[in-house]
Amino acid sequence: MSRPPFPPFTEESARLKVQAAEDAWNTRDPDKVAMAYTEDTVWRNRDEFVTGRDAVRAFLRRKWDRELDYALRKELWGVLGNRIAVRFQYECHDASGQWWRSYGNEQWEFDEAGLMRRREASINDVRITESERRIFGTRPESDHGVDVLPLR
Repeated sequence: MSRPPFPPFTEESARLKVQAAEDAWNTRDPDKVAMAYTEDTVWRNRDEFVTGRDAVRAFLRRKWDRELDYALRKELWGVLGNRIAVRFQYECHDASGQWWRSYGNEQWEFDEAGLMRRREASINDVRITESERRIFGTRPESDHGVDVLPLR
């Protein structure tokens, strides 16, 4: 199994990889998203450590069961060889109706087949009102590759 583009990444191919990840995560389909990772992938997500594609799938199911109406934007921050750094924001609400905006950074490492074997994510959450939302659904294709994330 492989997932183009393949390392070593250029800025252009890294942007394609980042957009593909954003598009996949916005489906909120754990089975689809998990296929972008190696069987033995290793993650750190906030304070949780996850190992293996099956564990990733279970993690994502739990995540999207509590993060409702999840919508994500990712941006390329840097690239070197088989590694990509990303910043991201997503918005969702919990079961009580409280909206959240989450800010984060990820470091990704890929194998030669273009599958992610390592993901480290640091994430902070901010309460927002529904009227403060700015991320709705998937990114329009006209915005692909455009850095659109304000700091606040």
